[in-house]
Amino acid sequence: MLDAVKDLIKNPYRAFELANKLREETKGDVVTYVVNRNINFTDICVNSCLFCSFSNRRRYFLSEEQIKQKVREAVNYGCTEVTIQGGLFPNPSIEDYLRILRAVREVSSDIHIHAFSPMEVLHVARNEGMSVEDVLIEFKRNGLNSMPGTAAEILVDDVRKKICPQKLKTEEWIEIIKTAHDLGIPTTATIMYGHIETWEDRIKHLEIIRSIQEETGGFTEFIPLPFMDKNNKLGEITSSPNGFEDLLVIAISRIYLHPLIENIQASWVKMGKKLAQAALFMGANDLGGTLMEENISKAAGATSGEFLPVEEMRQLIIAANRIPAQRDTLYNIIRYEG
Repeated sequence: MLDAVKDLIKNPYRAFELANKLREETKGDVVTYVVNRNINFTDICVNSCLFCSFSNRRRYFLSEEQIKQKVREAVNYGCTEVTIQGGLFPNPSIEDYLRILRAVREVSSDIHIHAFSPMEVLHVARNEGMSVEDVLIEFKRNGLNSMPGTAAEILVDDVRKKICPQKLKTEEWIEIIKTAHDLGIPTTATIMYGHIETWEDRIKHLEIIRSIQEETGGFTEFIPLPFMDKNNKLGEITSSPNGFEDLLVIAISRIYLHPLIENIQASWVKMGKKLAQAALFMGANDLGGTLMEENISKAAGATSGEFLPVEEMRQLIIAANRIPAQRDTLYNIIRYEG
């Protein structure tokens, strides 16, 4: 497979054609989205990742009541999911995170809680002297439904040492993700590309994701995330990838992960609405969430806004001659809207 993928990288139009064919065979003409709210509960962070534009800008920490209010607004809007992540604040206790989960559950017993990255899990485990497994068990017991597979960046330690030296190592990310899957906690998978990594690094990353999925089947989707170069140190030495590169990463992701991961997401908040729409012809079958707010991408220079209303999401999909469908976090279709 490796040689074939390398050949496709050199012949991108063949990659686009094949990725679109695989998307059509796997998912047909249905394009999904989720009605959700993103809640970044703190920007306080002890790490100093070179690509981060979000940490310690305002030094805020949402109260339980502020979190509840955001969840109430999400429920009233019709959200089926809240995504919750934050910076790595000093001296965390597991109770700090459980309070967040309980605050959500006090407002809604039904809304899906998609929360806490592998790095956040490890941060708590280290500070509390707990195992990763025990932390995840407590999270699940208190309402966690699934986990974002963020903090992956590029799963190559030589690259990680340069862009996020304080972050968890590749093997630690793998261990936490596998443990979550073993406990019945599904996760997403991500890649952050377009900075100092090479295509060889990207392929190593994809191979790790594919290998985990073969073993556990716990990934719900794969989300390529382009590096955003505004207001961060990494952006001083390299710039964001161009649109053609974005589309090629989508296509290669579809091809390399086929048929193990069926859902490839084009992130409108990272790529922009028009390019995400174009990605639907390059292997993507999902546009992600309505979000309501997404402070991390905004801080790094995203210009597509923090909220994509359902009707606008539908129109983007219909304009591409596809069938819009609202899904839940686990890709169960709630309704077709074409």
